[in-house]
Amino acid sequence: MAYLAINGYELPPPKRGVHPIVTTIVDAGRNANGAVVGQRVGRDQYKIDGLEWPWLTAAQWSQMLRALSSFFVFLTFVDPVSNSRKTIRVYPGDRTADPYWVDDNGNPTHYRNCKFNLVDTGE
Repeated sequence: MAYLAINGYELPPPKRGVHPIVTTIVDAGRNANGAVVGQRVGRDQYKIDGLEWPWLTAAQWSQMLRALSSFFVFLTFVDPVSNSRKTIRVYPGDRTADPYWVDDNGNPTHYRNCKFNLVDTGE
């Protein structure tokens, strides 16, 4: 099974350097004594940052982008907190890549430095 799957589509293994970020949302302020008062809001949320593929075919990159085309998608990944698979609703950040090789018609056949991140919706 792949490290990451979007709506069941297993992504190719990304380059080393993926950064799963766990964020605790807090509604906080300070009281008259300057002490922090606050409470946790909802559950911990995740961001999968640093997703990069150094080299993909145009077909692979296109399939990955199509998997993200509905904007909100379900991501299955290994939760670093529980060290088990978890599925959450996410949306993608900017998706970037450099066309590398092109065919005689000017269509890219390969891309390099393919990147995006995935952000938890909190739902």
